[in-house]
Amino acid sequence: MNMSDNKPSIVFMGTPHFAAHILDYLISEQYKVVGVVTVADKAAGRGKKIQESAVKQIATANHIACLQPTNLKDPDFLTSLALLKADVFVVVAFRMLPETVWSMPKKGTFNLHASLLPQYRGAAPINWALINGEKKTGVSTFFIDHKIDTGAIIDQEEVWIEDEETAGSLHDKLMVSGAKLVAKTLDLIHSGKHTITPQAVTEKLQEAPKIFKEDCKIDWKKPGLDIQNFIRGLSPYPAAWSHFHNQGDALVIKIANAFFEEYIHEDKINSLIKSKKELKVALPHGYIHLTEIQLPGKRMMKVKELLNGLSLEENAYIS
Repeated sequence: MNMSDNKPSIVFMGTPHFAAHILDYLISEQYKVVGVVTVADKAAGRGKKIQESAVKQIATANHIACLQPTNLKDPDFLTSLALLKADVFVVVAFRMLPETVWSMPKKGTFNLHASLLPQYRGAAPINWALINGEKKTGVSTFFIDHKIDTGAIIDQEEVWIEDEETAGSLHDKLMVSGAKLVAKTLDLIHSGKHTITPQAVTEKLQEAPKIFKEDCKIDWKKPGLDIQNFIRGLSPYPAAWSHFHNQGDALVIKIANAFFEEYIHEDKINSLIKSKKELKVALPHGYIHLTEIQLPGKRMMKVKELLNGLSLEENAYIS
């Protein structure tokens, strides 16, 4: 008997690398993925080459039917989706679904979310957990309902946040934990042993709204630890940025990594201080040590690589 005979048939819905890893894991564990729904191909980059989503690339490599609707209520799409006869739909990093879609499978539609719900509902839970200095986050599976990220929780897995964590490293940890949680959730649903827990609404809830470029500018008036968390929470994408004032220029630089050192000093606040081994920003109660930055037109580099060729005037500062 094939191992997949004891598993539910699945339609997987998702787009980015985070979702693609989970799809790949399910396939490797012999779950019956009968179809994939992902974003339509689009032209991107300078050459305007047609790019396929990471999820589509996994589906194509494994000869899995792939639907790419621009309208999730389109009758032809709904007919094609129904013909796949999936037991359950799995949603990871995809669009909000209309009820005509999420109510279709007999065993329901569940979503994987990269936080411990009900905390950090929204588009950017990984970033906001770091920005807010959390020590713990996790992944949750829940049945989709009419609102965003509010459905009854099926299962959760906690993940600890390390001291030097960035959004990139936390993304990868949650991606691995998420794949295992999705598989576990599928097994529970298929066996009928799953339970559901309504999301609590009495505690103070942290939100995780989408982050835009204008939200990524560093506020140097904030405490040093908050600035450190802000930088790491946006690294590597979309990246914190600031104005670098030196030799009459005000350059926009991106900062991918930094750390705060509490220290009593008499340096001018916001001044840039360079030595043979470091570049730091003076704050009222210490320094932000810049360890990885990107100058205009350059790639992201370790500050140690830049120091020899960086000429810094005495009055250089950051804002």
